[in-house]
Amino acid sequence: MKNQLYQQAREFVSQAQFSKKAEDISKAKNSLSSAFANSTLAEQEQLRGMQEQISHLEESL
Repeated sequence: MKNQLYQQAREFVSQAQFSKKAEDISKAKNSLSSAFANSTLAEQEQLRGMQEQISHLEESL
Protein backbone atom coordinates (compact mmCIF):
# COMPACT_ATOMS: atom_id res chain seq x y z
CA MET A 1 0.00 0.00 0.00
CA LYS A 2 1.32 3.41 -0.94
CA ASN A 3 1.80 6.13 1.63
CA GLN A 4 -1.08 8.51 0.90
CA LEU A 5 0.41 11.39 2.91
CA TYR A 6 3.65 11.07 0.98
CA GLN A 7 1.77 11.12 -2.33
CA GLN A 8 -0.23 14.18 -1.23
CA ALA A 9 2.95 15.97 -0.20
CA ARG A 10 4.46 15.35 -3.64
CA GLU A 11 1.32 16.72 -5.29
CA PHE A 12 1.21 19.83 -3.08
CA VAL A 13 4.91 20.53 -3.68
CA SER A 14 4.41 20.19 -7.41
CA GLN A 15 1.42 22.55 -7.30
CA ALA A 16 3.37 25.10 -5.25
CA GLN A 17 6.28 25.00 -7.68
CA PHE A 18 3.90 25.59 -10.57
CA SER A 19 1.76 28.34 -9.02
CA LYS A 20 4.38 30.02 -6.78
CA LYS A 21 1.50 31.22 -4.57
CA ALA A 22 2.03 31.68 -0.84
CA GLU A 23 -1.13 29.69 -0.08
CA ASP A 24 0.09 26.70 -2.09
CA ILE A 25 3.54 26.91 -0.48
CA SER A 26 1.89 26.85 2.94
CA LYS A 27 -0.18 23.79 1.99
CA ALA A 28 2.95 22.05 0.73
CA LYS A 29 4.84 22.77 3.96
CA ASN A 30 1.97 21.45 6.09
CA SER A 31 1.63 18.38 3.92
CA LEU A 32 5.36 17.67 4.14
CA SER A 33 5.23 17.88 7.93
CA SER A 34 2.32 15.46 8.09
CA ALA A 35 3.91 13.01 5.70
CA PHE A 36 7.29 12.95 7.43
CA ALA A 37 6.18 11.16 10.59
CA ASN A 38 4.45 8.38 8.66
CA SER A 39 7.14 7.70 6.07
CA THR A 40 9.92 5.21 5.57
CA LEU A 41 13.53 6.36 5.79
CA ALA A 42 13.77 6.47 2.00
CA GLU A 43 10.61 8.57 1.77
CA GLN A 44 11.87 10.86 4.53
CA GLU A 45 15.03 11.50 2.54
CA GLN A 46 12.96 12.46 -0.49
CA LEU A 47 10.68 14.62 1.68
CA ARG A 48 13.74 16.51 2.95
CA GLY A 49 14.63 17.28 -0.65
CA MET A 50 11.10 18.54 -1.25
CA GLN A 51 11.33 20.69 1.88
CA GLU A 52 14.50 22.26 0.50
CA GLN A 53 12.76 22.97 -2.80
CA ILE A 54 9.88 24.67 -0.98
CA SER A 55 12.31 26.68 1.16
CA HIS A 56 14.11 27.94 -1.95
CA LEU A 57 10.79 28.73 -3.59
CA GLU A 58 9.65 30.64 -0.51
CA GLU A 59 12.90 32.63 -0.41
CA SER A 60 12.50 33.62 -4.05
CA LEU A 61 9.13 35.29 -3.47
